[in-house]
Amino acid sequence: MKLLIISGLSGSGKSTALRTLEDLDFYCIDNLPLSMLPNLATQMRTSTDTVLENTAVGIDARTMLNASDDIHDILENIRLHGIDCRIIYFKADDNHLLKRYSETRRRHPLSSDSCSLAEAIRQERKMLESIFAMASQHVDTSHMTPQDLRDFVTEHITDSAHGMSVLFESFGFKYGVPTEADFIFDVRCLPNPHWEPALRPLTGADKAVEDFLEQQSETRKLLDEIGHFLGNWLPKFEQANRNYMTIAIGCTGGQHRSVYMVRQLAELFQQQRENVLIRHRELT
Repeated sequence: MKLLIISGLSGSGKSTALRTLEDLDFYCIDNLPLSMLPNLATQMRTSTDTVLENTAVGIDARTMLNASDDIHDILENIRLHGIDCRIIYFKADDNHLLKRYSETRRRHPLSSDSCSLAEAIRQERKMLESIFAMASQHVDTSHMTPQDLRDFVTEHITDSAHGMSVLFESFGFKYGVPTEADFIFDVRCLPNPHWEPALRPLTGADKAVEDFLEQQSETRKLLDEIGHFLGNWLPKFEQANRNYMTIAIGCTGGQHRSVYMVRQLAELFQQQRENVLIRHRELT
């Protein structure tokens, strides 16, 4: 029996996440007051209707009111009754949130004539601090399209039956570090194919770039050492009941070296684990 609490900043993709979960046969309730969670948990335990076996609820700053101080006790009580209860917190940086509200012309739920959009976002972050601290998963959607988010929810949040999910993500440091990453490895020390005119328009998924990088002794050494580190430590996180891990590999632009390393590491760990995923942030 699973209860997912979907919370986070307005405009960060909570509604998209809930709609995706509903498509995946979760019973979804949006804007449920936090104080009503115990009643929902009781209904889940006692109902003979299997529709409530997998439930997701959306909780935002407006519905928490003064119950945020009680959230720890509420969740612990729910878990004591055998319900797998997790908080998934969705966030995005201020620039992306401001852009999304500007493009959609939607009104932020906390904004008013006396409170600007930027102030409303800051106020909401403050109001959600307690639930942010208790979340088992933080999802930064700043660089995600709606389809990226739907894919992430499908692959990363709902499927824990086959063990911990591991996502290998390539990115470019010039575009910012992925804040959702659990481990970040910098591969900018490797020779850069960008400076080879014939390789510049290609990516790390192309054979010519692979051949170039594999000719460098540093490439194999760095790949082996990252693989050895992760091979030792991923099982420890899995034993600690982690449902997902994100391993981010960065180079300057996220086109060549990081893409190559992610592909190689994913191939290595796909031989050992079931739930290994790949995302190339700058190639989407």
